[in-house]
Amino acid sequence: MSPRKAVEHELSRERILEAAREQFVQHGYRDVSMRGIAKELGYSPGSLYYHFREKAELFSAMTAEDFHQLDGLLEEAVSISTNPGRDRLELIFLSFIRFGLENKRSFELMFLIQEPGLDCYTTQSKMGSYEKFSTTVNESLQVTNAARANDFELIWVLFLSLHGFVSFYIHSAQSFEDIAKLANLHVQLLLRGLE
Repeated sequence: MSPRKAVEHELSRERILEAAREQFVQHGYRDVSMRGIAKELGYSPGSLYYHFREKAELFSAMTAEDFHQLDGLLEEAVSISTNPGRDRLELIFLSFIRFGLENKRSFELMFLIQEPGLDCYTTQSKMGSYEKFSTTVNESLQVTNAARANDFELIWVLFLSLHGFVSFYIHSAQSFEDIAKLANLHVQLLLRGLE
């Protein structure tokens, strides 16, 4: 085998994460093993352990990447929105829904898998991402309704409302484009409630 061919078939961290994502979504966290992921990739389990010490660490790395992607969308919404008030909130809310419906597998793994023992691996990424959401919403509320800007229970309820919308459609075949009108109506109702 030529060196170039060998490099093309090298087991990368990215290939492991992608195969693991498919396995976790299809079978759930409990029923996935490092051995099964390795078999799917055509490698020995030891090849995976070179990159990840255990299944929970692999899961954590996978969801950390997904939270990083979601955080990037929130940062983009802030940077492209010229109006730091209502327009920015609308973009933040729609970006969250779009992310969830365009990345259904990721969203499910990030938010919907409840597995004892995983919290110590995923809490930091999850809480960091929520903190970014909370901060960006708080900054926009300072402009639109300063009296409610520091109402962190309100911000949590906004998050839950967006999360619930995505969760309702996550197992459907509908894409974001299919329900964009409903998503926009949902966001407009949230924004109206903030005025």
